[in-house]
Amino acid sequence: MSDDDPREREVYATGVEGREYRSSSYMPTAYDNLDIAPDSEGYPQRGRDGEFRLLDLPRVPKLSHVVGPSAIMLGASLGSGETLFWPVLIAQHGWALYWAFFFGVITQFFMNTEIQRWTLATGESIFRAFERVHRFWPLFFLLLGFVSLGWPGWAASAAKVGAIGLGSEELTLSVGAVDLAAWRLFGIVLMVLIWLTYQLTPLMYNVVERIQIVLVSIASLFAVALFVALGSVNELANVPGGIASVGTIPPGSDIAVFLGGLAYAGAGGYLNLSQSLWVREKGYAMGRYQGRIKNPVVGDDPEPVQRDGFTFPPTVTNLRRWRGWWRLAQLEHLLTFVVGLLVVATMMMALASEYAHGTSDDGVVMWAEVIVPQVGPIGGGLIFTTLFFALLTTEYAIVESFVRNSADIVYEVYGRAAGWSLPRIFWILLTVFILWGIAILGSPIPIEQPFGLLVVAAAMSGVMMWPYTALLLVVNTTRLPEHTQPGWFRVATLWWATGFFGYFSVLLIGNTLTQLGAPVFDTAANVVDSGVGGYALFGVFVLVQIVVVVASIRGKRTTDRTVDAADEAAWYFP
Repeated sequence: MSDDDPREREVYATGVEGREYRSSSYMPTAYDNLDIAPDSEGYPQRGRDGEFRLLDLPRVPKLSHVVGPSAIMLGASLGSGETLFWPVLIAQHGWALYWAFFFGVITQFFMNTEIQRWTLATGESIFRAFERVHRFWPLFFLLLGFVSLGWPGWAASAAKVGAIGLGSEELTLSVGAVDLAAWRLFGIVLMVLIWLTYQLTPLMYNVVERIQIVLVSIASLFAVALFVALGSVNELANVPGGIASVGTIPPGSDIAVFLGGLAYAGAGGYLNLSQSLWVREKGYAMGRYQGRIKNPVVGDDPEPVQRDGFTFPPTVTNLRRWRGWWRLAQLEHLLTFVVGLLVVATMMMALASEYAHGTSDDGVVMWAEVIVPQVGPIGGGLIFTTLFFALLTTEYAIVESFVRNSADIVYEVYGRAAGWSLPRIFWILLTVFILWGIAILGSPIPIEQPFGLLVVAAAMSGVMMWPYTALLLVVNTTRLPEHTQPGWFRVATLWWATGFFGYFSVLLIGNTLTQLGAPVFDTAANVVDSGVGGYALFGVFVLVQIVVVVASIRGKRTTDRTVDAADEAAWYFP
């Protein structure tokens, strides 16, 4: 079709309209005057409560107009999987583990875009979708999110790396009556700077997106410069063999570090769920009508974030627009998140494999004490700069993700009915979370080696991904109509993801219980050598998998051929 084809003009936005998305886009509606979607097969199922308003899908902009949400997600990954966990795993166990990273990234591509699906189709957050099933689920993920992200590990790591690079690791400063290590004070300054950036503009998402794009670009450019300067190109010859070593887990692998690496083959855990809120803030699809969070202190007219979302009539034009939006969301995530992860992380792994092969040290120590002495002052400077910006961008994304997710959960579960303001909840949680991090960094709590606690956080993130992947698949196949549901290929990938994270979560849970003095729960990788309690844990895993598979098949079959012209909405990897 040509650009002059009227059917194209009905589906795709003009250049002027598309450029509105560069700073995020919101379209106000006369919400109370809109028609209510009928309770039928062509529209999302309401669940516990809440009706959907009817509106046409917005027209589809160009990819260059909507880049942003996945850049924030990439930033969340830089300081975890890309620079710490996976380089350490490859240095310790060789390229035979690379398959887990590769498949972890591809798996998270499908998971993250499925997290976006409900928001694209209804404008609601994924937490509202979970609440429609039962209010227990958002609160459950809030608890696990705090356990995994409530400790300022990346701020501590970034500060320590910066202090080592400047040669001030051992420096102590007096703050009032307290003697504080210089790197701790540096970490506090970083936390304060993060808080201050949110006060720069009424639309807080916009400043987060722009700063993250800058930080991600700096960290990535320094990583490339480091790779070129130190010349580890020959290590890349091991990548194909690493991908082909599917299922290989070298003897002696720490299952907590391994599961953390699986979670952080990407952002991981609570962070992934933010993809729903970021695409809503950007204005993707039906999210353009839902409203954005504005700073209640800086000023500007507030925008209502509607509790109940929107849906579109399944006309041919709307179905084609859905196809365009779904293609756009996948391309933005693929080209920003997936490609960025595979390129930068693989280069960092190659460096670790060449200069720290066989190390038993943690991530920060490996780079600072094993690799830096081998590469000279220029190489060392590049390493410290890369690590600092990677860890800082991850800490920034963690603060943003935790606060935005938690504010949405509190608002949807309690706040709206109580008359609370979502922007005010966000601002208060942001301030409290920053103060919490400052209190820990300024306390006498021994955190000289923060990587150990990052392992705990990463492992918890991996365990968390098991239940929400299962719930996500059930919601998307049983609550959405035929034309917005995942296709069979995607259903199969989420069966894989549920099994992938479920299996390793059971291994970790069993090993942890064994270490705590309950050997009956010992779990073995081959299952057969597990204890009695280990068999029970694997039994729960199998039961969950059966429930997920049966529910998703039933949901797909129930809605089959219920919407005329549903094929108009289909695209590759629907």
